Amino acid sequence: MLAVFKRELFSFLSSSMAYITIGIFLLACGLMFWFFPDTSILEYGYAEMDGFFSLVPYLFMFLISAITMRSFAEERKEGTYVLLATRPLTDLQIITAKYLACMMLVLFSLVPTLIYYYSISQLGLPKGNIDTGAVIGSYIGLFLLGNAFVAVGIFASSITKNQIIAFAVAVFICFFAYSGFDSVSKISAFAGIESSLVNLGINEHYQSISRGVLDTRDVVYFISFVALFLGLTKLAIGGRKW
Repeated sequence: MLAVFKRELFSFLSSSMAYITIGIFLLACGLMFWFFPDTSILEYGYAEMDGFFSLVPYLFMFLISAITMRSFAEERKEGTYVLLATRPLTDLQIITAKYLACMMLVLFSLVPTLIYYYSISQLGLPKGNIDTGAVIGSYIGLFLLGNAFVAVGIFASSITKNQIIAFAVAVFICFFAYSGFDSVSKISAFAGIESSLVNLGINEHYQSISRGVLDTRDVVYFISFVALFLGLTKLAIGGRKW
């Protein structure tokens, strides 16, 4: 499993795609957070990162889908999964290794954004005038959100050999899982079960953690979400003749 993890991680890091994808993500974050008038912290005037944490989930949909789209789709296209499957590894171990490698890349892309916290802390009046607890909670929320989106991306990559299709499917599922349930809950036909539909969506649990309160129910939700899509991935690759 460790060998597969290293193989996946180093194959990402040895290609330009990972650096370009992460670079575009960080560039988009920087432009939206500092320069674009509608989202700039300088225009907002308050020492807080709420705007940043509300934008990143939508950027994550594209970043993580781009990172995960090659996980199984490339294996199918090149026929190398058969060689991998002959190793003394179960399908679940292979999936987990690929999942963890993708999560490492997500962490690599998040670490540079910590400079935003330091910058705002220094720009605040007085210095250090920022809600550190809320920022920590929001980063934990982003990490859990990243876990969920990676699981979706791994699943999307397992059902097709075309990386572009895997990317599109992953973006759609991530978008619907994040904000689709909120929109569906507003339809009059679902009057009476609005709260239940909202609780099915990722956004409700992400916002809850971002407030700085780590509720066990939110953590269980994300763990269950990841387990569901990794389980679907196992079914997808286990029932296919590669």
